[in-house]
Amino acid sequence: MSYNVLDTVVLAVDVPDYGLRAGDIGAVVEVYDDEAVEVEFVLGSGRTQALLTLPMAHIRPIAPTDIPAVRSPKSATAA
Repeated sequence: MSYNVLDTVVLAVDVPDYGLRAGDIGAVVEVYDDEAVEVEFVLGSGRTQALLTLPMAHIRPIAPTDIPAVRSPKSATAA
């Protein structure tokens, strides 16, 4: 799967160090090659929760049948 900058993606794995869980939605901000992308995950306020370089296996495209959900991160970075 290839991605473009600003594509919406879904995290496929938990990343507890950043307060992220599988199913969280992010935006691609950089495509490095066919193996890695940089993804930004934001809070409802627009503040960045995490900016991570992830292997392609850790994300998937958002599907038309996905239901976005709201949750509050437990990490201190969410303050």
